[in-house]
Amino acid sequence: MKTHMSSKQKLAIAAIIVAAALLSGWTLLQGQDAQAKAEATRTHQDEKKEEHGHEEGKDKGEGEGEHHDEEGEIALSQEQINAAGIALTQAAPASLESGLQLPGEIRFNEDRTAHVVPQVAGVVESVPARLGQKVKKGQVLAVISSSAVSEQRADLINAQQRLALARSNWQREKQLWEQKISAEQDYQQAQLALQEAEVAVRNAGQKLHAIGAVSGKATASLNRYEIRAPFDGTVVEKHLGLGEAVREDANAFLISDLSTVWAEIIVSPKDLQQVRVGGRAVVRATAFDATASGTIAYVGALIGEQTRTARAHVVLSNPQESWRPGLFVSVDVMSQATEVPVAVAADALQTIEGKNVVFVRVADGFKAQPVRTGRSDGKVVEILAGLQAGDQVASAGSFALKAELGKGAAEHSH
Repeated sequence: MKTHMSSKQKLAIAAIIVAAALLSGWTLLQGQDAQAKAEATRTHQDEKKEEHGHEEGKDKGEGEGEHHDEEGEIALSQEQINAAGIALTQAAPASLESGLQLPGEIRFNEDRTAHVVPQVAGVVESVPARLGQKVKKGQVLAVISSSAVSEQRADLINAQQRLALARSNWQREKQLWEQKISAEQDYQQAQLALQEAEVAVRNAGQKLHAIGAVSGKATASLNRYEIRAPFDGTVVEKHLGLGEAVREDANAFLISDLSTVWAEIIVSPKDLQQVRVGGRAVVRATAFDATASGTIAYVGALIGEQTRTARAHVVLSNPQESWRPGLFVSVDVMSQATEVPVAVAADALQTIEGKNVVFVRVADGFKAQPVRTGRSDGKVVEILAGLQAGDQVASAGSFALKAELGKGAAEHSH
């Protein structure tokens, strides 16, 4: 059976369907809006809680026992100070020695260095000395065969023989004159001949002595000449070879006593007023870790035409021979000590944001105290402002405090 709907019924059903759809959409929008409001409320509450939690953490001093109540302060207990290896020193008056640092070089002690020459021409027969060998004064370095030495030794031998003959004649003439047998004139002539013979012997001996050939006795080889060490030292250079012909002025050996050396300093004219003979200096090697103290023994009176600098040197003791000639060094020339009213150890000074600070001991730990510094000798620093004598500051371990302060500043920035 078929039912037929009127047009009025169809319009009513369509109106109901549209109303139901509108009602469903409005309900959905209302639900989404409520959900968004609820999420915003929860977020706001979480932020409040987090902010409240941070303030509670500050009040309770969280962070491994340290906190920063005020800017620049670090709270540490005594146990934490000991564990960090932080040492305390007092700001106090001190004596400062300001230093002038100059470049230098280790050189031979020229007062104990000699260029050994043969002094006679000849041919090298043997060279017992070796390069780098330590020798004693008078030790034979080389042997030369020299005709000049042979002639001088022959002259000495002849002069000695003539002296013996002249002495014998003088003694005979003296006896004859005393016995009234010969004339006094004969005795005087014999005496004069004796004196001339003695002079000839002395002259020949001094010639041999001047070249180091002191032996005047007849030997198996009159031409043998020995080059000997002038003092205790080390053979630094050797320029002789077996069978080599050498001249009397040839540079045969360089001998130097390395138990002392010179630290030669290059001094500009503006620094000459601070570099004086007798001043104390500290020499530091640039190639390895070594220092030595000495006294300025010489300051040049002239300025070099090319370098426009003067030279000075410090005498250094060198028992281990670790200061080798040619080694570059830096020399700290120390001036007279100056008394300052307030100073701290150099390792107590730190730099934070371009400012010099020290960490002063306070009741609960340390406080970063900005200071104005003055002179320094590398060990102690003068404090012109920011500290008073008697204030306790961190010296050893102050870098750890600087690091802790930086860590606290980073946490605050977050």
